[in-house]
Amino acid sequence: MMSVLEWKKMETIGLITMNNGENRHNPDFIAAILGAFDEIEKDPEISSVVISSGDAKNWSLGIDLQWISGAMAKGDTQGIRDFMYGLNKIFKRILLFPMPVIASINGHAFGDGTIMACACDFRFMKSDRGFFCFPEIDINIPFLPGMLAIVRKAVPYYKLEELVFSGKRAAAAELEAHHVITKACPDQESLLVEATAFARAFTKKRPIFGEMKKRLHGRIVEVMEKEDPAFIEPLNLML
Repeated sequence: MMSVLEWKKMETIGLITMNNGENRHNPDFIAAILGAFDEIEKDPEISSVVISSGDAKNWSLGIDLQWISGAMAKGDTQGIRDFMYGLNKIFKRILLFPMPVIASINGHAFGDGTIMACACDFRFMKSDRGFFCFPEIDINIPFLPGMLAIVRKAVPYYKLEELVFSGKRAAAAELEAHHVITKACPDQESLLVEATAFARAFTKKRPIFGEMKKRLHGRIVEVMEKEDPAFIEPLNLML
């Protein structure tokens, strides 16, 4: 049985590959990706991280709706709270990780998957397949304050309003034009080549890189820690 995700060392890069089809977020995914980041950080020779998907169609479609529906049906309210806080742990880990984290988006990124991509420092995306989308407006799930803080750092505000209020699906060329992604790549092969070449160029020292990220993203983390609990604790997550 293939694990939810795996990672391997490519010279100075820690390449994380999500291996669970739609790569939806559930407690197993949270544990796996946090574990991968812990292992990568222990290797002093690694100076950047790339997150890709083993599925040609999907990068990550966000929250595992089947899992969360099951938890709701069982009345596992604390499990759902723990899950939501776990998502924030992923976002905080990426936001504060002491080296660049690069999303190599080789398929659809929807909802919480898109938010995870926005938490990354840089984004590359292939042009021949895959959309970047915030469907929350159409499924009656408002963003948590921390989620909005994350996407604001990745998407220019005028473009963010359009994407959030319309729920439209944006492709790589459009996202590149508005500086949401660093580069639109024609296909899967060129995407990984470009993303890893970009990652390999980063050889900054971890202490200064981590401190820069801490100061740059400190307000985002503060919002997650101070404002999100008001919605997570009562499970006020949907309209």
